[in-house]
Amino acid sequence: MPHRQLLHLVFGGELTRPDSHEFVDPTKLHVIGIFPSYEDAYKAWRGATGATIDDAHTRYFIVHLHRFLDPTAAGGGHKHDDDHAH
Repeated sequence: MPHRQLLHLVFGGELTRPDSHEFVDPTKLHVIGIFPSYEDAYKAWRGATGATIDDAHTRYFIVHLHRFLDPTAAGGGHKHDDDHAH
């Protein structure tokens, strides 16, 4: 059986507060891209967070798009296939 494609979105931007999930200006979000696996998304997320590590108000997230596209399907069984707000 072929491996299921589990799409993940990586994006981020400046938050109103470091402990918030509210963006200062949602029209200025930085979309890194959509990736075919969690592993690929995580690599992109690490690159983005590494580039902004000194800015406590900038935060990047991984969104599991496959869960929105097919909410009845299981999460894919990957040990990292949780909701991540890194």
